[in-house]
Amino acid sequence: MIEQVDQSLAGTRLLRERSAAADLEGAKAAWIAARVGWERAEVFTSGFVPDLDREIDAWPNATLGFHAIEAKLFGAGRTDVQQETDALILHLEDLDVKVKRLQLLPQRLLNGIVRLAYEVGESKAAGGESAISSTSLNDMRNNVDGIELAYRTIFVAPVAAADLALSATVQEKIGQLKTLVGVADLKSLDPDRLRAAGEELIIVLQAAAPKIGLRSPTLEEITE
Repeated sequence: MIEQVDQSLAGTRLLRERSAAADLEGAKAAWIAARVGWERAEVFTSGFVPDLDREIDAWPNATLGFHAIEAKLFGAGRTDVQQETDALILHLEDLDVKVKRLQLLPQRLLNGIVRLAYEVGESKAAGGESAISSTSLNDMRNNVDGIELAYRTIFVAPVAAADLALSATVQEKIGQLKTLVGVADLKSLDPDRLRAAGEELIIVLQAAAPKIGLRSPTLEEITE
C-alpha cells in the first residue's frame, strides 16, 4: 500500500511539473501514471481513509481530485490545473503519512475488497470511471490487481487453513475478474459477465469471513 501511494504521489508531482510547463501530453502521461498507484491502493483506502478517498478520487464529481484534473487535461486540452493538482498533492501527502501508521485491521480490509469488487462490477462496468481520458479499463485492471494483492497477502493462508475448497473458489473468482478486464479495449468488455463475477466474488468472501473470525462484510460497512 505504501509503495502504491508513493507511486501515485510521485506521478502527481510530475503532473504539476509538466502542467506548469504547459506540456499537455507530458501532463496527461503523468496523470495516467499517478492513477496506476492510486487504483491499486484503493482496496486499502476505501476501507481505512474514506474521507481522503473522496477528496482524491470523487466520482462522478469532477470538481476536485483526479477527475477535476482529467476534465481539463483530456476533455478541454488545458494545462491550467495547478490549483487542482496542488490540492491533490496535499491530500496524497496526507495519505502518505497516514498509511505508514495505519493498523491494517482485517475486517476493514475485507470490507474494502468487497466494496471495490462491487464498484468494478457495478459502477465501473457501466461505462467506466475515467471515460474522458479513456483509461477506465486501466482503472478496473488496477483495482482487480489490488484486490488480488490484498487477498493473497492477508487472507489466503487463513482461509485455506479453514476451508481449502472455499479458498480455491475465492481465487478462482478473482481470476475470472482478471480475465474479464484483460480484454483489448472497453468496447470488448462484457459488463453483464463482469457484474456477475463481482457479485460472485462478494458472495464467496462473505462466506469466508466467519471461517476466519470476521463478520460477513457488507457494502455499507466500510469503517468498522
